[in-house]
Amino acid sequence: MFDWEDLRHFVALARHGSLSEAARQLKLDHATVGRRVAALEQSLDMRLVDRRRRHYALTREGEAIAELAAQLEQGAFAIERTARGLASRLSGKVEVSAPPAFASQFLARQALRLRERHPGIELVLCGSKRSVSLGRREADLAIRLSRPQERGGVVRKIGSLGFSLYAAPAYLDGRASEALEFIGYDDDLEHLPQERWLHAFAKDRPFVFRANDVLSLQAVAGLGLGVTLLPDYMAEPDPALVRVPGPQDVFRRELWLVVHGDLRRSPPIRAVMDFLSEAIGEAFPIVR
Repeated sequence: MFDWEDLRHFVALARHGSLSEAARQLKLDHATVGRRVAALEQSLDMRLVDRRRRHYALTREGEAIAELAAQLEQGAFAIERTARGLASRLSGKVEVSAPPAFASQFLARQALRLRERHPGIELVLCGSKRSVSLGRREADLAIRLSRPQERGGVVRKIGSLGFSLYAAPAYLDGRASEALEFIGYDDDLEHLPQERWLHAFAKDRPFVFRANDVLSLQAVAGLGLGVTLLPDYMAEPDPALVRVPGPQDVFRRELWLVVHGDLRRSPPIRAVMDFLSEAIGEAFPIVR
């Protein structure tokens, strides 16, 4: 009989296509993942992957086993979620996934308030650019900047995030509108709604700096390199920045909270959901 843990590691490899990515998702080193997959092959007396330089390709047999294994994995996660949802204690660990800047610049600052209200709950905050899978228990709750399409998810709109144009005061001093230069996201993030808005606003005016995170955009704008679009909650308290003259709150994104349906009645998860809805609703009220 094969080891179920070996099967779990194989499913991760099959899903992500590389040892390094599978290891990152499992929070292990890639040698451990490789050893587990090799052990599964030995147990089944079957070659499941073709080992190549940059990635692992599934064999025909590996594809068949991976399909069956993924179904078993989903069943195991469903059992785990159901058991968690039926627990009655208002205590335990609750993991929340959110966009990195929002996690560090807002949610982390609510930790003491949550602790005072629910001392039995351990909050685990994960800033992630990707949409984690609630079905695979990569997080218990997730905050997203667009309406979640999570299978089995229960969603709630809890806030509205305002954006405005910001720059350093010295940069704007005496500078005509047509001479503005811009700071934006790199090519991998050009699809973001706020980045599309900024490009439409800039028109033919140049971009002079790009990065893949909003904290870098904020820092470079504060140095006087150009104009960028930032969330108001981050930029307003920054003494190095001022709003660009003109309309304020020029762009908005909705804040959504999502939980897997199996977990929504779990007391600690419900308590964190209600707390986040309250805290975010107070700071970022929904604009009707």
